[in-house]
Amino acid sequence: MNASWSTVLWASSVFVPLGFVFALCLLAPSRRPRAVYAKIQLVRTAPLAVIPTAALALLGPDRVGPFELPWMLLGTHFAMDVLGRPLLFVTALLYGAAMIAVYSSGTTRTATLTGFLLIGFVGNAGVFVAADAITFYLSFAVMSLSAYGLVIHERTAAARRAGRVYVVLTMISEVAVLAAVVLTVHAGGLLLADAPSAVAHSDQRSLIIALLVVGFGVKAGTFPLHVWLPLAHPAAPPPGSAVLSGTMIKAGLMGWLRFLPLGEVALPGWGLGIVVVALIGAFLALPPGLLQNDAKVALAYSSISQMGFLAVLVGTALATPELTEACTLAAVVYAVHHGMAKGGLFLGVTVWRTHGEGWVRWWVLIGLGLLALAVAGAPLGSGAVAKYAAKEAISTSTVLGIGLAELLPLVGTVSTLLLARAGWLLITGSRDRAWGVDGAIVSWSVLIVGGTVFTWYLAGQWASVLSVPGLDAVTFWDATWPILLGIGLAAAGWWLSSRDFLPAWLAHPDGRILPPGDLVVPEEAMARRLGRTLERGADALSHANARATRSAVSVAERLPFSAGDAAETRLSRWVASGVAVLAVTTLVAVVILVGAS
Repeated sequence: MNASWSTVLWASSVFVPLGFVFALCLLAPSRRPRAVYAKIQLVRTAPLAVIPTAALALLGPDRVGPFELPWMLLGTHFAMDVLGRPLLFVTALLYGAAMIAVYSSGTTRTATLTGFLLIGFVGNAGVFVAADAITFYLSFAVMSLSAYGLVIHERTAAARRAGRVYVVLTMISEVAVLAAVVLTVHAGGLLLADAPSAVAHSDQRSLIIALLVVGFGVKAGTFPLHVWLPLAHPAAPPPGSAVLSGTMIKAGLMGWLRFLPLGEVALPGWGLGIVVVALIGAFLALPPGLLQNDAKVALAYSSISQMGFLAVLVGTALATPELTEACTLAAVVYAVHHGMAKGGLFLGVTVWRTHGEGWVRWWVLIGLGLLALAVAGAPLGSGAVAKYAAKEAISTSTVLGIGLAELLPLVGTVSTLLLARAGWLLITGSRDRAWGVDGAIVSWSVLIVGGTVFTWYLAGQWASVLSVPGLDAVTFWDATWPILLGIGLAAAGWWLSSRDFLPAWLAHPDGRILPPGDLVVPEEAMARRLGRTLERGADALSHANARATRSAVSVAERLPFSAGDAAETRLSRWVASGVAVLAVTTLVAVVILVGAS
């Protein structure tokens, strides 16, 4: 492809979605029939906005060269590579499916929801193709802030609470990432290709790594920064939940892969710390997930567990530079698998509730089952490919004397249990209405294919360094036993609860023993207590100030008139002196700035 067509494709990937957003904003205030009709048509055709981005990913870096705007910011650079290209395609596919599902999701304000999805799409795609630190941060910020609109879309009390928690953690994330980016650029890492080396040789290396771990850890939903995820998913409409879990949390992973000094220097301390915390999160997601009564919350805890799996790969690469290539490619393959399959499961919540009757429900059940098996890592599915790649990458790594290859299959057992809980809640829950075959179920079916087949193609073609699993008995059993263990434990739990051998709170949990957000509940209680304490302190200071003022006025009234005049004169001099000092300070500042320039 020649340079002009490449430029058109890059520009279309940004400006076509933003054009839809601009048109929706122009039509938003109008209530005229023509404007309402135009908004409906824009919402229906908005999924077409992802086509240029999907074309970019499919054509690949061999046919579409990098794109640069030297005059923008410090120089804006976009490029595709083996890490960003697969996730760019997943982003286009998942956002397109989510926007198709908007119309059948049963939510109100479809134009608003579509607008936030389009803005989030531009930022999310930008994260995966940004080639410089400033463009990466700008894309990351656009994506993060647009997600707030998805979380609070329903305007319920739960949505507003989830929005508050999300925006607080997002601000922490943004500040940490911005500080890390500034320090990285100062060390010579303006281009992302130079960032790992710049961080590795920076005098502030430990500080930068800490900021990166925290800043991107919030977005990745890793323990203990995960608390926004179980609140945001049930609050957001299913199309929003699909992109939150499917692609937005992968931006945190991409930040780690782009900025951390992977392959540059061995940092066993940092690597071990990340691996240990990631494993804690991967397994501790199980109890709160099982004690929920909302399928989307259980799916959210499943995402927390699986992002812990990904963080283990990052920690391993940080500790052992020679494993960096295998770990990073395995992480991308796993992220693609998880994005497709988990995004399909979240959209499946809407599809089941709107297509859970008649003959269509059998296809919906089969599709949900295939996606769940893929997430759990069943043989022949995308999860099997991803977990095989991860196992190959960490086959020689240990943590606290235990082989990681022996621990990580148990994450599949955790996933199986959480998915079984989510499936039970979904099937036994209410269904709104029965629709026939429509665009939503067709787009969801595409995600089923992507979540079960595309990862095989990706591992074999787009990331050809990796090997795909064979069909021998040993490999088949390695992929099967964690799922069988999870199914067995789930069946045992069902049998015990049906025979009343378990207490009611455990047999029929209602989400109150361990509420969604777990750690955030005591944190909110502490914040409320602190707020009340500060409020009482402020009231006491206010009362003391009022008493002091009344006393001063009383004393002043008893003074002779001349004394009052003298006091007023002194106060006037102080005010004049203050103005003079301010003027001199301003003049000095201007002189310094002029001299510096």
